[in-house]
Amino acid sequence: MVELEKFKIFDIWDISLIEVAEPGLKSVINLDSRLTLKNQGRNVVKGGQAKVNIIERLANKLAVSGHRNKKHKIEFGKNTGKYAKNMMTIINAFKIIEEKKKTNPVRIFVKALEKAAPRDETTVIEYGGARYPQAVDISPLRRVNITLKNMIHAASDKAFNKKKTIAEALAEEILLTYDENGDSVSLRKKNESEKQADAAR
Repeated sequence: MVELEKFKIFDIWDISLIEVAEPGLKSVINLDSRLTLKNQGRNVVKGGQAKVNIIERLANKLAVSGHRNKKHKIEFGKNTGKYAKNMMTIINAFKIIEEKKKTNPVRIFVKALEKAAPRDETTVIEYGGARYPQAVDISPLRRVNITLKNMIHAASDKAFNKKKTIAEALAEEILLTYDENGDSVSLRKKNESEKQADAAR
């Protein structure tokens, strides 16, 4: 009987040896080796997202890439809630990354996620009738969610009404973030969030 640890995701990439370097994110980036990544909503409980494989969480964000705060903005019309379609987008993006970097694309994605995860943000405090910003630390789970959202929004913006496909745009954003390039939207959003928090201390 084959052990679960020996499975490659989509029977292509082995993620059993990939480790999360940042201690704060180890508990919320799930890298369980599975053949197919389909949770079917069983972990929709408090903290349940941490039990869902990180690549499946990326696909879930891709399915609702139009959401911006409380508004719904149409960005990339070909994104749907179809599981197979979203997973094929991610597989194609990872194949592009593998072709360019000649290494496991999931490792590149996890490293990019660690680099672009913001540590601080601001919230509004009301005191004596006055509202003012207050810097707060971000929980590990929210750090990952914000980074995934920023990556998908960046890819959607680059692919909307352009010749570039969503897979190419996603691969480009992940590679820019991994290389710590200034053109990475995820890194810019992280730096902006942390600067605002520093100013509100």
